[in-house]
Amino acid sequence: MKLFDDPATDRRFGRMQWRVIFALAIGYALFYFMRKNFSFAMPGLQQDCGISKSMLGNFLFWGNIVYGLSKFANGVICDRVNPKRMFCFGLLVCVLVNVAFGFVPKFAPSATAMVWSFGLLFVVNQFFQGTGFPPCAKLIAFWVPPKELATKMSVWNTSHSIGGGLVAKICGVIMGLGVVGAAGQGVGMWRWCFWAMAILGFLGLVLMLVWLPRTPKDEGLPDLPGTELKVEGESSKAECGAGSALKMVYMNPVIWMLGLVNFTINASRALVADWGPTLLQEARGMTPSESGTVIMLFEFAGIAGMLFAGWATDRFFGGRAPRLCMFLMALTAGLFAAFWFLPTGGAVGVLSAAAFCMAGFCLYGPQALTGVTAANHSTKRFAGTSIGFISLFSYIGASVAGKVCGSLAQSSGGWMLPLLAIVATASVGAVLFACLWGVRASAYDK
Repeated sequence: MKLFDDPATDRRFGRMQWRVIFALAIGYALFYFMRKNFSFAMPGLQQDCGISKSMLGNFLFWGNIVYGLSKFANGVICDRVNPKRMFCFGLLVCVLVNVAFGFVPKFAPSATAMVWSFGLLFVVNQFFQGTGFPPCAKLIAFWVPPKELATKMSVWNTSHSIGGGLVAKICGVIMGLGVVGAAGQGVGMWRWCFWAMAILGFLGLVLMLVWLPRTPKDEGLPDLPGTELKVEGESSKAECGAGSALKMVYMNPVIWMLGLVNFTINASRALVADWGPTLLQEARGMTPSESGTVIMLFEFAGIAGMLFAGWATDRFFGGRAPRLCMFLMALTAGLFAAFWFLPTGGAVGVLSAAAFCMAGFCLYGPQALTGVTAANHSTKRFAGTSIGFISLFSYIGASVAGKVCGSLAQSSGGWMLPLLAIVATASVGAVLFACLWGVRASAYDK
């Protein structure tokens, strides 16, 4: 898509646009490396440190609450500070916290102190994880025109699944190298789930400092055509001259509905992201390495799902993402149900695993497109604030699901009830998306 009349400016802007997308994809994948590794360390923490499922569920609950609040607060802050600096600072703190995780048993004076230390570090890590997403959304909204945002932001959104998939396989292998416990789960190597990811995170931080561009203005380029007035709030019918986050975000019914939808999406994702390794090992008898492979395939199917959803939204739905997302959330519910009720073993067992992975294909499309829709309906001026706001709902959902799934699994002695609860949650998400069927593609539309 040609953006500027001057060919040299157009070429340079296009190159920098893709550089922003790919640099942020790598950088955000590293945030995932240092967040989702905790799930793979949990079997080792249970056996090696004596931390119960219920207590781990408490960690997940409060950690995700803090993460959601952090994304909201940092989304507001991101609209007022240098997004590149925020991104790199948050990545640095997460590196340091992940190094500290591995030393907790060595320095904790008692079992109680050890549990509290893990919980505190987990919450601190979750808070600074919240500095990753808002700068990404902010920078991409400054570099990508609204009519291409669904497609190109979905390319960046593959970082979620690339990070989640790679950390699943790497940490699965690491845990498998440890001492084999009574339940057939690797223990003793859980520390390296944190340390290995911290090493990769530090290397990535150096890359971000050197390679990640800032905003077009900071790089000596003009703003995106057709969005200049949206930034200043001048002569804008879409913002009614207010230039205020109150109107564009907090009193915007589309943003509120997207927040409710995000609750259901991240609650559904939490089953896999937080409890997936434990579920597959306990309910399906997989080894740590095998469960890592299945979750990696779930995440990689999510990559294909995000790319498809972004392309299909712009190509067939005129940028109206909720219409496609309604169908994808309904399919997510059906596929999770199929995973559980199809028998295990033999060819049918392969179908069960395939249904699990295809749920990732369907689920990650809506996960990517809610952010696109929020950015388009709040304009790039308030992209960080709006995405931070709907992310607050996301991680309330993840917190509730993490706690509920852990408690249901502990009390029932199995995973059927947690899975059925997630099936119901995804179904509610489909209904909420249906309520957004008639909204326009963006606030830029007249």
